[in-house]
Amino acid sequence: MSEAGATSRSEGLPYAGGPVLGGHPSAAALRVACSGEGFARARGFTRDTLSGWSLDHRGDDAVLVVTELVSNAVTHAVPSPTAGVPEIRLGLALDSGDLTLTVSDPGDDMPVFHPSDGSALREHGRGLCIVDALAKEWGWTPRSPAGKTVWATLSTRPLT
Repeated sequence: MSEAGATSRSEGLPYAGGPVLGGHPSAAALRVACSGEGFARARGFTRDTLSGWSLDHRGDDAVLVVTELVSNAVTHAVPSPTAGVPEIRLGLALDSGDLTLTVSDPGDDMPVFHPSDGSALREHGRGLCIVDALAKEWGWTPRSPAGKTVWATLSTRPLT
C-alpha cells in the first residue's frame, strides 16, 4: 500500500506487537511468508492493528477473513518453489466506517467461489463462503503487470 500512514514489514524483520504507525493511521501492510509462521504473523498483525484503531470488536471476523484469503493465496496463487520467493501482501485500510482487508498475490487466476451446498464436511472450497458470510462485500482486481488483489470489506460498527 502506498497511502500516507501505511506501514510495511519485511519478512526478514521480527514482528512483535503492534505495527509502528504515527498519528491516526488509515492503512497498514505486511508481507506474508508462505508458512505457518507467516499465517500466525498475519493474524497477530491484523489483531494488533485493529486494536490500535479501537476496533477490537471486529478482530475475530477480520482474522478469519484474513486467514481464508491468505490461505487461498498460498494454496492457489503461489508459483512453484523453484520460481523463487512469492510475494503475498496483506493490507488493512480504514475508511469512513469500513475496514477493507486485501491480500495481493502473484497469481492471475480469478478466485473461484463455490456457493455452499450445505455440506459442512467438505474439506476444501469453503473459504470464500466464509468470507462471503462475514463481509459486506468482497471481490478481486487484477494487478499490473501480473497478479491480483482479493479484498473484503467489513463494517466497523459493533454487531448487535
